[in-house]
Amino acid sequence: MSSPAGASPTGQGPVPAASLSGSCAMSASDIAAGVRSGELSALGVLEEHLSQVERWEPEVHAFNLVTADAARARAREVDAMVAKGKDPGPLAGVPVALKDLLCTRGVPTTCSSRILAGWRPPYDATVVKKVAEAGAVAVGKANMDEFAMGSSTEHSATGPTRNPHDLKRVPGGSSGGSAAAVAAGFSALALGSDTGGSIRQPAALCGVVGVKPTYGLVSRYGLVAFASSLDQIGPFGRSVADAALALDVISGHDELDSTSLPGDPPRAASRLGRGVEGLRVGVIAELAGAEGISPDVAAALDGAAQSLAASGAKVEEISVPSVRFGLSAYYMIAPAEASSNLARYDGVRYGFRSPGQDITEMYMATRSVGFGAEVKRRIMLGTYALSAGYYDAYYGKAQKVRTLIIRDFDSAYSSFDVLLAPTSPTVAFELGAKTADPLAMYLSDVCTIPSNLAGHPAMSVPFGKGECGLPIGVQVLAPALGEPVMFQVAEALEAAAPLGTGDPHGEEAK
Repeated sequence: MSSPAGASPTGQGPVPAASLSGSCAMSASDIAAGVRSGELSALGVLEEHLSQVERWEPEVHAFNLVTADAARARAREVDAMVAKGKDPGPLAGVPVALKDLLCTRGVPTTCSSRILAGWRPPYDATVVKKVAEAGAVAVGKANMDEFAMGSSTEHSATGPTRNPHDLKRVPGGSSGGSAAAVAAGFSALALGSDTGGSIRQPAALCGVVGVKPTYGLVSRYGLVAFASSLDQIGPFGRSVADAALALDVISGHDELDSTSLPGDPPRAASRLGRGVEGLRVGVIAELAGAEGISPDVAAALDGAAQSLAASGAKVEEISVPSVRFGLSAYYMIAPAEASSNLARYDGVRYGFRSPGQDITEMYMATRSVGFGAEVKRRIMLGTYALSAGYYDAYYGKAQKVRTLIIRDFDSAYSSFDVLLAPTSPTVAFELGAKTADPLAMYLSDVCTIPSNLAGHPAMSVPFGKGECGLPIGVQVLAPALGEPVMFQVAEALEAAAPLGTGDPHGEEAK
């Protein structure tokens, strides 16, 4: 039977790298190849991952729901296809975790919020269909900050997720459960969403690869919206090649999404293995020196730039002046869109309802009890920004800043193929360290937000370790539909990364 996954805050950790064995230590590409050839069984792969979940999930709390029975039935279907000589697809038998804002037919999709507790969508999100059609096996719904609003996965009605590298620390957010699931060996791949860094920042803090694609490259149909002009679905993987494999499966035009880009998508994996000889790489000065960038993160960024130069790339510093206003613009635009999108949760049509003597009282009680503090904070901020008399001063001005950021990026990409920046200003911070200070929490996304405002792709690649041996991520940014060259550079960084990068308790791994 499928069962909710709970957290047991022992404060012990990390999840030992030595516990990753068998298929849990394999790449998604190797799992799929083994299942397609018959050398591995999808059910056997799944059982090894479920065993890892059973052992460590009470400590990590990566999932809101583990769908073990449905996963076993799906794995048997994949094995039956192989036995009949049929190809299940490029993700054959690969265990995948799904962020709990991706609609799954008949399976609770809660956005980690009380207001959607127990809601079962009548349809699958397009990306959920695509990974299933590619042969993947969904193992559960991953924990997240409520309605994707947060940078630590502490703003969840089901409790916080913990970082597999140190269970006293956050995994990042809002897709912290997805990142932690991959880092802990619960799944080989995961899907998350990125509105202002919600894939890349947890990927950096958990030592995995995380990708925010070009806006419109991946269908948003079936994604519970936070900020519709910023949200984008993307993959997590333990390697650049795995992330490319997953992105190529989920990308492409979808008639059900009016913002979906027409035509054939660029293939993320198309330039892997080419090296970076002759490529032009710009290090963004304003992000490299952004507020709160720690010395270990700065050193990792410098090391990444030097490694690309040593591999034949032309590396120079570049100024993108308006990115320093990205955080301020984002926290006008995103809450404004959220205040509109979340108006639908009123206790009438679906989800949680709190009783009241009349409909107005019921609305107020439902939203007061159903939403958490951070969600209510952002709804109020967004409603204020859109209100009469303040629209032009706040929301309108933020949109003008967004245009400046797009123009500055376009100028930078006229001289460089990709850009380089930190992903997160610091390594993973301790649980509770920033929950009482929203501004400090918001600053966690200072380096990732500009790409969302521009609609451009960006990804985080593990590159070394910092304070307390915790992972550091370096961010590769590219122009719209520049995924192939972005992955080309990311692969070079992955190859040059210091020994032990991305492994929980790296000394044990050695």
